[in-house]
Amino acid sequence: MNTEAISKTFTLQVDDDGFAIVTMDVPGESQNVLKVELVSEMKELLEQIRDRGGVKAVIIRSGKPGSFIAGADISMLRDVTSAEEAEAIGRAGREAFNELGQLGVPVVAAIDGVCLGGGLELALACQGRVCSDSDKTRLGLPEVQLGLLPGSGGTQRLPRLVGIATALDMMLTGKQVRPKQARKMGLVDAVVPAANLLKAAKKRAVELKGADRKSQGSFKDYLSLAGLQRLALESNSIGRNKLFEEARKKTLAKTRGNYPAPERILQVVEKGIEEGEAAGYEAEARAFGELAVSPEARQLINIFLAGNELKKDTGVEGVTELLAIDRVGVLGGGLMGAGIAFVSADKAGKQVRIKDRDEDSVTHALAYAWKQYAGKLKKGYMRRSEAGKRMSRITGTTNYSGFADRDLVIEAVFEDRDLKRQMVDDIERECPEDVIFATNTSSIPIATIAEGAARPEQVIGLHYFSPVEKMPLLEVITTEQTSDRVTASCVSFGKQQGK
Repeated sequence: MNTEAISKTFTLQVDDDGFAIVTMDVPGESQNVLKVELVSEMKELLEQIRDRGGVKAVIIRSGKPGSFIAGADISMLRDVTSAEEAEAIGRAGREAFNELGQLGVPVVAAIDGVCLGGGLELALACQGRVCSDSDKTRLGLPEVQLGLLPGSGGTQRLPRLVGIATALDMMLTGKQVRPKQARKMGLVDAVVPAANLLKAAKKRAVELKGADRKSQGSFKDYLSLAGLQRLALESNSIGRNKLFEEARKKTLAKTRGNYPAPERILQVVEKGIEEGEAAGYEAEARAFGELAVSPEARQLINIFLAGNELKKDTGVEGVTELLAIDRVGVLGGGLMGAGIAFVSADKAGKQVRIKDRDEDSVTHALAYAWKQYAGKLKKGYMRRSEAGKRMSRITGTTNYSGFADRDLVIEAVFEDRDLKRQMVDDIERECPEDVIFATNTSSIPIATIAEGAARPEQVIGLHYFSPVEKMPLLEVITTEQTSDRVTASCVSFGKQQGK
């Protein structure tokens, strides 16, 4: 196999069967992100492929393990000063993706890991898409969450691939779909283990060669309930008008007119459907430019970038060695305690032991955690085996059995100072000497709770917000005695919980 580095980002391999395998690996980044300079690199790549003889198909994959393309580099919009400048960025990306889709041979995206924003727009420009069944694989167009819309063709390509209603649902919410969902909606053509991804991509390319992609499977698709809905609502002007009218009502009920991006998405999609793809592309470019310099997008982008910076913050200066937090105890199985236990087990992957005063309370906490998984199972977000595996990390007790090996204990009991002080005494008696005691209090000073503690340097506040599994904010509150190592360890733990 002949391998050639086309640019800093792209490597091209052409095998003996005529498959051109393009590997994207943005230097200096943990994940592939789309930058302005990549447009010229991509055009150079496509020119090289066209000039070669014997290329029968192109496979695009990532050189980053467990990640396809995380989206565009949002920081480039921070320096944009005009709508025209932002519009030009979107147009350049769309033109490059159009060129990719018009190579004259099948192009297939081999997706393993996150494929978001501009990454999905690139994949949509390909004739085929296959993805891995990895738990890390997610596909979506989350631009609305930044006050934007997909600016490189996504508003036009997605509805034509998966249907208007499904596409609007993805773009108006910014939600990310998992492999099984993506296959069901027709967003990808196949889902396979990561080890078989390249083989599946080649197979899909062979299927696409000389075939009419738009006609494949169309009759079968219309026999499904979703297909019949598409036929009834989307194939005639009356149905489409009703669909867009209902979408606008629901959107305005949520945004109350305070966020312009969802309304512009509706306008742009409708424009393309009713007046053709070219008109839709023009509307998309203008809307992207105008939204990029809107006050709403500016603030949402600032929040996003600040959040990324916050991920690097340890909470203190100079702490390099953290305390191991693998086993967590939660005191109180009510709404807060159950939520804390759930995110600790589900997102952070910790072994969690819940203590409450009676069996009914413990059962309620466990049922609350399972309810979260039941919702994921119903929507196809997770396999039952995976849900069972994660649920097994949570156990319950009405005494302190199982607390002798806890690294961190979080109390979420009633707002009663004496009760919380008693919790400190109990934990210092029942747990190892190096255990961290964290209180979820919202009103009692942490120093007051730490009064009388044998080890006040290991007492800290971790204030969660309800419902814990949905609210991303976590307040880490220290006293003058809380050690820096405890603080940094709890900040790290909170990030593992998705906070």
